[in-house]
Amino acid sequence: MSANTTLTKKTLLIGKGLPPFESIKSEDVVPAMTELLTELEQELTNLEATVKPTWNDLVEPLQKLVDRLTWSWGIIGHLMGVKNSPELRKAYNEVQPKVVEFSNKLNQSQPLYQAFKNLNNSDSWENLDSGQKRIVEAAIRDAELSGVGLEGEKRERFNSIQLELAELSTKFSNNVLDATKAFSLTLTKKEEVDGLPPSLLSLAAQAARDDGAENATPENGPWRITLDYPSFVPFMQHSKQRELREKLYKAFISRADSGDLNNYPLIERILDLRQQKTEILGFNSYAELSLASKMAPGVEAVEKLLEELRSVSYDAAVKDLEDLKAYAASKNAPEANDFKHWDTSFWSERLREEKFSFTAEELRPYFPLPQVLDGLFALVKRIFGINITAADGEAPVWHEDVGYFQVNDENNTPIAYFYLDAYSRPAEKRGGAWMDECITRAKIVENGQTNLRLPVAYLQCNQTPPVDGKPSLMTFSEVETLFHEFGHGLQHMLTTVNYAGAAGINNVEWDAVELPSQFMENWCYDRSTLFGMAKHYETGETLPEHYYQKLLAARNYMSGSAMLRQLHFALVDIELHHRYQPGGAETVVDVRKRVAQTTTVLQPLPEDSFLCAFGHIFAGGYAAGYYSYKWAEVLSADAFAAFEEAGLENEQAIATCGKQFRDTVLALGGSLHPMEVFKTFRGREPNTEPLLRHSGLVAAA
Repeated sequence: MSANTTLTKKTLLIGKGLPPFESIKSEDVVPAMTELLTELEQELTNLEATVKPTWNDLVEPLQKLVDRLTWSWGIIGHLMGVKNSPELRKAYNEVQPKVVEFSNKLNQSQPLYQAFKNLNNSDSWENLDSGQKRIVEAAIRDAELSGVGLEGEKRERFNSIQLELAELSTKFSNNVLDATKAFSLTLTKKEEVDGLPPSLLSLAAQAARDDGAENATPENGPWRITLDYPSFVPFMQHSKQRELREKLYKAFISRADSGDLNNYPLIERILDLRQQKTEILGFNSYAELSLASKMAPGVEAVEKLLEELRSVSYDAAVKDLEDLKAYAASKNAPEANDFKHWDTSFWSERLREEKFSFTAEELRPYFPLPQVLDGLFALVKRIFGINITAADGEAPVWHEDVGYFQVNDENNTPIAYFYLDAYSRPAEKRGGAWMDECITRAKIVENGQTNLRLPVAYLQCNQTPPVDGKPSLMTFSEVETLFHEFGHGLQHMLTTVNYAGAAGINNVEWDAVELPSQFMENWCYDRSTLFGMAKHYETGETLPEHYYQKLLAARNYMSGSAMLRQLHFALVDIELHHRYQPGGAETVVDVRKRVAQTTTVLQPLPEDSFLCAFGHIFAGGYAAGYYSYKWAEVLSADAFAAFEEAGLENEQAIATCGKQFRDTVLALGGSLHPMEVFKTFRGREPNTEPLLRHSGLVAAA
């Protein structure tokens, strides 16, 4: 190993401060993490030998140990998302099992678990504040859910289940990826692309060139249509060729359901292993195990909420479909009398264009990113009293397009920072949008000195980069996405909790964590916020009033259908993890069909294998938790209703309400149960009425 490699390897071992992105190399990952894990194993052994059941002798040293791991491994995970490469992927895959093994060892440490329990039962318990108590209680609960109480064969079986589940979920998502990539439709005739928008023709020609047709152009083709969302969705919305829509739709719903990529056996095995794990830990169903660490009090409460929303949205969805059929009939379309799944996107797009007479493309010039950021920063100053300024050059970045910003409080004192990586880079950055922690707020004691460590967030979006001298021009839904991620960022950055384990989003129950993000999306429709940022990038002209009215009118277009679709996923998820018996008389396909009878208006086709691509619950963190989207949306809609009641035009009232929201939802993090936090803000428990009203479904209720 050269001296230079040793030097750069050390950058991954600093363990504190802003990551020095410019000097981190893929070849440093394995040696750095190997060295770090060896050191942490030794630290864990020492801690287990000397631990005492007090905050200072247990929680603080353990947090230091965890901080070192999350700092180094967090940077590598971050780069996997934003600067992926074959070299980094290889290094990550080599180290990941060792990290999982160490985490298991940490989670199942008997000495630490006993110390937490002793602290919980000690005389000093009453001297701890609510945040400290929640951290200790969560540590005890998480250790128990990680199998700390198991011994001998049971522990071995549990750990082998954990390992196999991790492998199966990776294989599941790889199968979906490979099945999605394996299908494509190459079109060569002009009439085959009739109706497709220019942006899709460009994408399809690019896909054809990537596949070897080097002379493909948007004007003359050939055009390659794939099952990737940016290709599949606009094709289903705009293609006038009904038989091609049918072909593409059937390929989409049967992904990963046969041959080498068949996910059905994996689904059976995953559900079987989850059931075994459940029994080992003493729960009745995997859904009960999943809910043990969530806000919802139990399966019954989840099903009650989902049914309340289902009964309202079902009739609305039936009417949506009738409207589409009637519209197709008014255009003399033959499919009006034989409406199929591959007709819904196409006709709902035609009806939307006619009803609201605008397209998403028309609005882009009014939403250049710099202007949108000015509007967003003006909003958070108005409601939360914070000032945000650019701080480019003050932090190392992983790409030249990444911005860095400083957040100051009312007295202009810095309280947080964030990176913004706004543009799509398909070659190295994963799709979607997310917020992640770079540094968590905490009071740090070093050499007898106490310092406050300020939080730093990563905000990631995937919008169009600046092209041909124009700024990044955003669609309205990209504006909503930016506001959504910024809401997560605010909870991370405006926390006032001084323990890393409960600061920001830490220790906030999974089904409550979307509250601030979904809350922020509502402001995109607020008159003064929208007109403050929607200005034409060339002329500076403010968005015309008629567009604002159309945006408001289109907000709830087919919202019954959209809500019913989410409820279908959530109820299938709960049913599979609560009542379904692997290997019993009913198959997973039967379960889905049964649930579909009351949660879909057009019943699924016999060949519909949607479950084989349901990565959220079989390869992501949403098993028996898909309902979380709706659970948190009830909270966020009710929270925004507090501002509506105060009066959105009343600056003084908005600032007062904003301070209350900041001091509770954004400040308290995981230091209190989310229901307590919500009640402190709203003065009562949440109510579903605002969500139904915002979705345009309240009349149906």
